Amino acid sequence: MTTFRVSNEPRALGKSGIDVSPLAWGMWRLAGDDLAAVRALIDAALSAGITLFDTADIYGFDTPAGFGSAEALFGRALAEDGSLRDRMVIATKGGIRPPVPYNSARGYLATALDDSLRRMRVETIDLYQIHRRDLLTHPQEVAGALDAMVASGKVRSIGVSNHSPAEFEALQAFLGQPIVATQPEFSALHTAPLFDGTLDQAMARDVAVLAWSPLGGGRLAGGDHPAAALLAEQGAAYGVDTATAALAWVMAHPARIIPIVGSQTPARIAAAAGAYRVEWTRAQWYAVLQAGMGATLP
Repeated sequence: MTTFRVSNEPRALGKSGIDVSPLAWGMWRLAGDDLAAVRALIDAALSAGITLFDTADIYGFDTPAGFGSAEALFGRALAEDGSLRDRMVIATKGGIRPPVPYNSARGYLATALDDSLRRMRVETIDLYQIHRRDLLTHPQEVAGALDAMVASGKVRSIGVSNHSPAEFEALQAFLGQPIVATQPEFSALHTAPLFDGTLDQAMARDVAVLAWSPLGGGRLAGGDHPAAALLAEQGAAYGVDTATAALAWVMAHPARIIPIVGSQTPARIAAAAGAYRVEWTRAQWYAVLQAGMGATLP
């Protein structure tokens, strides 16, 4: 019987020439002023084999420290130990600036990039992503901004987040280089990328897929949802918890999806590595899909 399981071996970040881990750690909830706690999270991720660290300039905007604070806190941890940077692939995002929802104008993005570099205290960002599509900026202008970032040496590769396949193609048409990564929301409770062309496009174009909210906003980490119950059963068979099984479910797809672990607890980050142990039959994987959808496939 064919089973599906993901290896813990590094894989290419699309066509970037950069290798990354099959799991990422995300910082959308990174907050506070405790550098020792931040370092514990970073160490837990590195110990779990995670090399891809994903943040965004908007992370922290709803905390007392405000816009840019997650990047700044991460940057303070990097500055405290200069050896950390070389062990990481750092990804960030720009293009959202409350109260104006989205801004991908060339001048704005250039400033946003410099601000992110300053806050994180690094000279280069490995993956810079447009956070959401700015409907009032022509993709040709966005492409010009991104190409200039790479030409300057400040950015190694570029990606998009929350872009439809059509939006992806419109931007790619004006770029002088490939978009190497796309970041949709994807979990057993948010399955749209399976059907709207996002994952098919990624496989066809050799684009890395980074999945945000792979635990369905926490609903798949436990509780009484039918999909969570199936994940708990599968996880128990391999000695892992429900949340870890949910990560394994995402990773089993042939697009080689990289789920972003959003936990701010070292033990939870460490547990994510158990996802590599979980195997799925087609029947088991599809059962979770249908439970998450609340519908039977034809």
